[in-house]
Amino acid sequence: MAQEAFTLYKLIILYMLEQTGTALTNAQISDFILEKEYTNYFTIQSAITDLEKNNFITVETIRNSSHIRITKEGSEVLGYCVQDISSAIKDEVNEYLKKNRATNLEATMVVSDYYQLENNEYVARGIVKDGTSNVMEINLNVATEEEAVQICDRWKDKSQEIYAYLIQQLLAE
Repeated sequence: MAQEAFTLYKLIILYMLEQTGTALTNAQISDFILEKEYTNYFTIQSAITDLEKNNFITVETIRNSSHIRITKEGSEVLGYCVQDISSAIKDEVNEYLKKNRATNLEATMVVSDYYQLENNEYVARGIVKDGTSNVMEINLNVATEEEAVQICDRWKDKSQEIYAYLIQQLLAE
């Protein structure tokens, strides 16, 4: 693989992240690049690994999903090299992000995960994010892994309702 092409793939990833202003999942980045047939899946993963190794992105794994965010250093590098991305590619990225904005936000703004405690209990964690801040985070101790999985699976659908309920209850006199 030509180094110039590999550098372009990394710049496309940084450009996507910069344009969203928030995190994207590995799957969202891969879907765009594969859909446009720029390169293959393994090259994308290699580019992401290289960007993370150089501190241009951060990768946080939440329940089998990698959430990728551009760092300050990544933004600076992109600023120096953004002209190396053609306007056609920038237009394709911007169109993809505009078309998939709601889906992208949902995938990175409402997240859930669980982990096991030493006493064989589990903690199900649900988070609603606003950019880099957590608007709400709930940790629930449950007896079984099945309960933790069920809570995590329902978190996306129920989080707004739970938030509204908590606000109502906490502000009621």
